[in-house]
Amino acid sequence: MSARSTDFIAVCGTAAAVLVLVGCNSTTDSNNGGGGTTDASPTGVWSGTDSVTGLAVSALIDAFGQAVFFRGDGVQFTGAPQVSGTTLAVTVDGYSDFPSAFSDHSTYGIGTLNGTVTTATGITAALTFTTNGGTALSGKWSLNFEAQSNIASSTTAVSGNYTDNVTGAVTSINTSGGMTSQNPNNGCVLNGSISTSDGSHDIYQVAFSYGNCTGAYAVLNGVQFTGLASLNSRSSPAQLTLAVTGIVSTLTGS
Repeated sequence: MSARSTDFIAVCGTAAAVLVLVGCNSTTDSNNGGGGTTDASPTGVWSGTDSVTGLAVSALIDAFGQAVFFRGDGVQFTGAPQVSGTTLAVTVDGYSDFPSAFSDHSTYGIGTLNGTVTTATGITAALTFTTNGGTALSGKWSLNFEAQSNIASSTTAVSGNYTDNVTGAVTSINTSGGMTSQNPNNGCVLNGSISTSDGSHDIYQVAFSYGNCTGAYAVLNGVQFTGLASLNSRSSPAQLTLAVTGIVSTLTGS
């Protein structure tokens, strides 16, 4: 007899572009539309450090209330930022980077991120987080706004061929946003799409699934991944960063 368990997994990657892609610069202002009171906007690409762990921390935050924060070890924290004035609060779900796990062997947890945000300048926040295994984690983040945030986004701008520097997998994106790739190491075939709902910022929405995975990666077959991406067209070659999460159910026990 088998028991079904659920693992929450994250996949975070940076791929170097075979083609150098460019975009147009634009800026946008954000307010809450009420009584002349303006709330700070967290929208954009952010990067900095965690003074507790010493790890680099990056964030992708779109204009529609979705955020992904990811550390240098691949751990991701996702949530919907709430801003009042300059006060920032996010209830986060946290995921280890597949196939890794947290120190207590769990792969998921929940927590809060509280701090301040200044539009197009910086985020300072403290993380309080507990894994499903009961391990408490904390962080103190200082993030800076990246100028690439205000590069216009489109499926045409992001189209091209991207090579993962670690696995060698080549991801192809067409001008309609269709994504395909195959990992030569584990056979995983990716099919999905990348899109943008806010053409004035360098933030993309990503959705895809894997098939044909072998070995330890077979658990990824059929799993639906969603998340955010950003294209740094100012680097040479250009870099596409994706941060996505998914849920996989596995059979354990007998």
